[in-house]
Amino acid sequence: MTILVTGAGLVGTSFAREAITRGEEIVFFDPEPRASFIDFKLGPGKAALVRGDVRDLPALLDTAKRHKVNAIVHTAGLIGGRVQQSLSQAFDINLGGTRNVAECMRLLELRRLVHISTFGVYDTRRPVSGEVDESFPRGAGRGYGNLKAAKELLLEAYADLHGFELIMLRPANVYGAGHFWSGSSGGAKMQALLEAGLSGAKARIASAETMANEYVYARDMGRAIDLALTVKMPAQAVFNIGNGYVSPFEDVVAAVRRHCPSLAYVVEPGPPPKSKSAPLSIAAARQHLGWTPLFDLDAGFADYLGELKAMKSFQNPR
Repeated sequence: MTILVTGAGLVGTSFAREAITRGEEIVFFDPEPRASFIDFKLGPGKAALVRGDVRDLPALLDTAKRHKVNAIVHTAGLIGGRVQQSLSQAFDINLGGTRNVAECMRLLELRRLVHISTFGVYDTRRPVSGEVDESFPRGAGRGYGNLKAAKELLLEAYADLHGFELIMLRPANVYGAGHFWSGSSGGAKMQALLEAGLSGAKARIASAETMANEYVYARDMGRAIDLALTVKMPAQAVFNIGNGYVSPFEDVVAAVRRHCPSLAYVVEPGPPPKSKSAPLSIAAARQHLGWTPLFDLDAGFADYLGELKAMKSFQNPR
């Protein structure tokens, strides 16, 4: 099977690792495909790289046809603060690009689409009691979450009308060795802490990023996507993917310090943090996808540090 992956960042490459291990062919469609990053993550020449923008439907269709694509994993889009910088541009990339992915599914009669949404779709203005399951109301008011909710609604309508299989994953804050071009401030925070711990420099953390939050390690996220692509179409189509617990910032720092005791950081002044008050329920992913997280923060950071060291050696060979 050949799988088109929109977006060649942390999430897309984490999935590709799993798929390539099973013998699948991967084609990345990305406006800035970083060949050295992809080669490090997957091995040189393990995936085809196509420079393209999801706003360009003819280019997306041409890529899928030329590579005889069977399914799509859609990760491309702007994240968090980058959405707030320009709602108009984010609308075109996130919502317009998702429409083009849906059109590609329709026109080429592809079998399955796995769409990467976010726990940011949930309306955090509403009171929460217990874990947040997939039935919790969508739309939190800000651009990123609202556009993600709109993407889900759009894809649901396309899948219902045109009959392709759709699975949507709502991950917690994904962390792992990446480049964070799309704007994941939470992922960049984790990397800044670990890189500072390795180098002895002082990490600079925005005040807003000291919130209590739920995280999921990239390797766990990659497995979840691979399962979503390969399992028999389940009874439900939307799944939370997280660790199942909320970690205060102090717990994140403590976990890093267990591996990097000399970690130093400073919190820069700015908007106050807005903490998560309840974790995601991951019961449905466990039941229907057979997925559970293998990495808690300690195990995730141990693996992450090893990858950061390997990445530096790969990028700066002696």
